[in-house]
Amino acid sequence: MLGDCSRARKSIVLEQFIFTADDFGKRLIDVCAERAAAGVKVRFLWDAAGSFSFFGSNIVEDLRKKGIRLVFWKTLIPGYFKVPDIRSWFLRNHRRTLVIDESAGYTGSICVKDGMRNWRDTNARFEGPVVLSMQNAFDRMWARALKQKQLPPKDLPRDPEFRYETNYPAPGKRRIYRSLVEAIRGASAYIYMTTPYFVPTRRLSRVIKLAAHRGVDVRLIIPERTDHYPALDLGARSFFSTLLSSGVRIFLYPNKGGASLIHGKAVVVDGEWATLGSLNLDNVSLLYNFEANIISTDTRFAEELSAHFVHDMNLSKEVDPDAWRRRFFLEKLPEIGIRVVRKFL
Repeated sequence: MLGDCSRARKSIVLEQFIFTADDFGKRLIDVCAERAAAGVKVRFLWDAAGSFSFFGSNIVEDLRKKGIRLVFWKTLIPGYFKVPDIRSWFLRNHRRTLVIDESAGYTGSICVKDGMRNWRDTNARFEGPVVLSMQNAFDRMWARALKQKQLPPKDLPRDPEFRYETNYPAPGKRRIYRSLVEAIRGASAYIYMTTPYFVPTRRLSRVIKLAAHRGVDVRLIIPERTDHYPALDLGARSFFSTLLSSGVRIFLYPNKGGASLIHGKAVVVDGEWATLGSLNLDNVSLLYNFEANIISTDTRFAEELSAHFVHDMNLSKEVDPDAWRRRFFLEKLPEIGIRVVRKFL
């Protein structure tokens, strides 16, 4: 990423959920500032909640002086001043995309924060027509953030094996979610899913279980503990019983006190369909946030992600269905209680 930015000749755009000006963040800003001084157009679009450490700071003006334009998505954060407000979780710009000269693009799960340096993330670099789609999606989101008139969709060249899809929190606009459900419904051999936060919608949960029932090898990797509220862990575990009884295999990735949290967001179906990007398999990502993923039918890409999955699975501990079922009733009570609110997780 730093290397491509240092060679930029026309433009750099960065869309990021979490950005902090620590070691890597400062290096990225310095590289972009050097290119901006050489005439490169540099634009940053950061989510105000994810990049909360800059709220009320002079970062916008400081970057402007370096030739970089920064816009925050939803700068006014609900609940900031007094009581935390659940609305601040929703309608966030959760996307992470970097495009250089409209010719090289990156997307995946990484954030710009040194505290996440040792997390298990998955990011990919792309060239070709799909990068123009990434740039176009950024431009449309940039206009939305500035409350400008939405740009009409461009007639862009298409890559038959890679496409950049977005999720908008509106009916008919959740394209990644729809593609994921369709891929799972059509699975015949295996489904490998990696996500840090697993609180699926009723629809997604149902198609996963139906796939397992018809003999598809369905496997899921999640962290043994997340970096967020215990409610998210309980939300995930409230699905374990029905998933395990359907034949889904669940693996818990060790996070060593949070230092190596598995944060990758990828799904592979039958080695013929794969997706990678910012989308978590929870209600907030699937329904309420702005997300972006690469969706691919390239078998080499799918096989590479499958190899990543198998490697991570071998480092994880599988949940034993019998041991899970035999737990004391008191252990199960919190998981039963969380079902009331899990559609908001």
